[in-house]
Amino acid sequence: MSDWDTVTVLRKKAPKGSAAKSETVVNHARRQGVPVETTQKYGAGTNKQHVTTKNTAKLDRETEELKHDKIPLDVGKLIMQGRQGKGLSQKDLATKICEKQQVVTDYEAGRGIPNNLILGKIERVIGIKLRGKDRGQPLQPPGKK
Repeated sequence: MSDWDTVTVLRKKAPKGSAAKSETVVNHARRQGVPVETTQKYGAGTNKQHVTTKNTAKLDRETEELKHDKIPLDVGKLIMQGRQGKGLSQKDLATKICEKQQVVTDYEAGRGIPNNLILGKIERVIGIKLRGKDRGQPLQPPGKK
């Protein structure tokens, strides 16, 4: 038998792994009549690390039994008085504490949710205590008691 009598058939290998998952490969296999099984994973392509719990959903609805804490009105008035005493606008105060103006507005109106980091920054700028028993007193520099 000579080389002229032998026939060599070249075929592509079947795709493996992730290549077999592409839509074109699946469609090609369907056209050839090959049985194709496709399944979609639950939550595929989404970031499901941070799942909201039942309590978070309840807090969002703000029912009677579960509510967000709000800044007391007296603290809001202290922020307003301290800000005006320093001659600052809400925007100026917000810029100094690296927050949005809306945050300062909400805190002064008593609508803001208390955050100790923000309250601490406001205390340092206006020089008045906003937390604890001695609310409204001048803020002592660190190290002096």
